[in-house]
Amino acid sequence: MSETLLKVVVRKRESHTDGVIALELESLDGEMLPAFQAGAHIDLHLGEELIRQYSLCGDPADTSVYRLGILKDPNSRGGSVAAHLNLLEGTELTISMPRNHFPLMVGAKRSILIGGGIGITPMMSMAYSLMADNQPFELHYCGRSRETSGFLNDLASCSFTKHVDMHFDSEDQRLDLEAALKGADADTHLYVCGPNGFMDWVIGSAKELGVPDTNVHKEFFNVEVKTGGASFEVFAEKSGITVQVGENESIADALKAAGVKVQVSCEQGTCGTCLCDVIEGIPEHRDVYLTDEEKEDNDQITVCCSRSLSPRLVLDI
Repeated sequence: MSETLLKVVVRKRESHTDGVIALELESLDGEMLPAFQAGAHIDLHLGEELIRQYSLCGDPADTSVYRLGILKDPNSRGGSVAAHLNLLEGTELTISMPRNHFPLMVGAKRSILIGGGIGITPMMSMAYSLMADNQPFELHYCGRSRETSGFLNDLASCSFTKHVDMHFDSEDQRLDLEAALKGADADTHLYVCGPNGFMDWVIGSAKELGVPDTNVHKEFFNVEVKTGGASFEVFAEKSGITVQVGENESIADALKAAGVKVQVSCEQGTCGTCLCDVIEGIPEHRDVYLTDEEKEDNDQITVCCSRSLSPRLVLDI
């Protein structure tokens, strides 16, 4: 079944810093957009085979627009640069339906939201939902400085302002994780999104402080992908095609070269767009999308970055 795509227009664009823009997207016909849950993201179709995911940061109760923030990444593979250059007010574009791989846990007695840099965006939609449901939470926004941090005005004037604590390195106000996680118990859930080093620090510290792994929820927006490895064979069962995946080639690229339609997006194993069922063989998981438990099952693989520990994989594609 083909994916449902939406046609939208950029209703509003704001430059929050030299490197951060905020966009409001509305439907071309002025109708309400599909509902979304806190933590959800959408795919932006920015060019031929250039698809990137961005978290929705608006209030899930308001579907008149989708609001999101985009950091112009100096190491961009094309997506954020294209967005900054081309997504001007009045620009029409195609987006996906909202998808959520980073949901809030229903019924948690306490939620701790930690956003580093542009990782604040999914935390904002979570805060809106928690506030509307009258659920206890704290939101910590960490950045290098106010000058490089977006959404400051939004956070200072929104419905959940009193729940927000800001931490800027330039002001010597770094987040004290031990204090932030004090009193965390089995009914406390931690959510974190941000740069890799920041994520590692928060997740590692939470583990050391006794927060159960199952209570730590994370979303990566950029990862270092391990590349290369021994060649192996892949049989695409639905397509009836066998390919040899080269030492420095991805499964997705090998399949596409043989005419098998493969949908990819992040190309880093973060979004799950290319997730495929494994019928036979043992994957070498290199993604951050699947949980450790899901990886142990070895029945799914992200074909954009993962490889094989067995000489042959049979995939349901």
